[in-house]
Amino acid sequence: MIKKLRIKLIVASMFSLFIVLLIILGTAGVLNYQKIISDADTVLSILSENGGNFPDNGKKFEEQPPPDDIYRGIPRFSPELPYESRYFSVFLDSSGNVISVNTDKIAAVDTSTAIQYAQDVWQNKNDKGFADDYRYLIYSLGTEVHLIFLDCGRSLSSFRTFMLNGVATSLVGLLAVLLLLILLSRRIVKPFIENFEKQKQFITDAGHELKTPLTIIDADAEVLEMDLGQNEWLNDIQNQTKRLADLTNNLILLARMEEEQPRIEAIEFPLSDMAEEAVAAFQAPAKTQNKSLTFQIQPMISMVGDEKAIRRLFSILLDNAVKYSEDDGNISLTLEKQKNFIRLYVFNTAEAVAKSSLPHLFDRFYRADQSRNSQTGGYGLGLSIAAAIVNAHKGKISAATQDEKSLLITVTFPA
Repeated sequence: MIKKLRIKLIVASMFSLFIVLLIILGTAGVLNYQKIISDADTVLSILSENGGNFPDNGKKFEEQPPPDDIYRGIPRFSPELPYESRYFSVFLDSSGNVISVNTDKIAAVDTSTAIQYAQDVWQNKNDKGFADDYRYLIYSLGTEVHLIFLDCGRSLSSFRTFMLNGVATSLVGLLAVLLLLILLSRRIVKPFIENFEKQKQFITDAGHELKTPLTIIDADAEVLEMDLGQNEWLNDIQNQTKRLADLTNNLILLARMEEEQPRIEAIEFPLSDMAEEAVAAFQAPAKTQNKSLTFQIQPMISMVGDEKAIRRLFSILLDNAVKYSEDDGNISLTLEKQKNFIRLYVFNTAEAVAKSSLPHLFDRFYRADQSRNSQTGGYGLGLSIAAAIVNAHKGKISAATQDEKSLLITVTFPA
């Protein structure tokens, strides 16, 4: 349980950090990319207003007009912008035929390449966008269609480098935090470990301390029965003593099975034969209550584990099914081997099984009806012990209901 708590702590912390880094990196990337597009569109708008060239060889940039003046809110640019920008233009007629091409301001693109870019963009029917690393703008001027392409390669390269560095740095940070959490999580959960150990020790000590007076009470009741004969009060004392002894033994067993590494006497035994014996033992109780108990057991299945614990598992699951099925109900047990797994299914009909109760069925002292009356007996520890036995054998146990009128317990063991 403590190990699972540590794992959950590490997973929750890493997931939270991953989400935060993803939001930060994603937001920074989106803002950066939008800035590249905004600056490129601004330069293209200047070029489109001046026939595909910067105005007056950049003199207007030296004059530094106010942002709301000539360029409609365009921010001020450096006078070096016309010399830093690389662009080319293609002019088409209304049918898409090339009229002229201007590649004087770029060395990486020749006339044929420029025409190819223009034809590709013309077919896309988008007024603006990207063609490789070139941001383009399409606008009409009279009967002509002008296409202006601005080289954004350096900006996009810087953006990609920024994103790659950000991702790499985030991964290194996640790895560093993971290592720190692995090292520090034990210290974080140490108080829980101490409390859990004290709880188990208290249950074990109290159980052993209770055994002696319970044994004495039971022995005294037997002596009184020999002297006075059987009577209602002595029978009640003996019954309640037995119930307390069973509860004590169950608590001690549960504390032992829930240890971090419970010691089990692992031997190989015939699981199919054990299942048949368990079903045979519960046929009589089921029949006296007019309940149908059927089984489907695949023969020759063997298992390595604690034979006594697995036998107790069968007993707990069948007892639970018989006890909580309704009158004239149906109970079935299925045991089969599927590839590398052994699967055990115990099914029973019931008057009502709320889906909301399924996650709590394996909790200590939990009973779905919440009545805790004496008709069904038990203390709500049976399925808790079953879950502890399954976990000690590195298996999985789960509960499900399809119609809230039945219960299916599924146990899976590695073969």
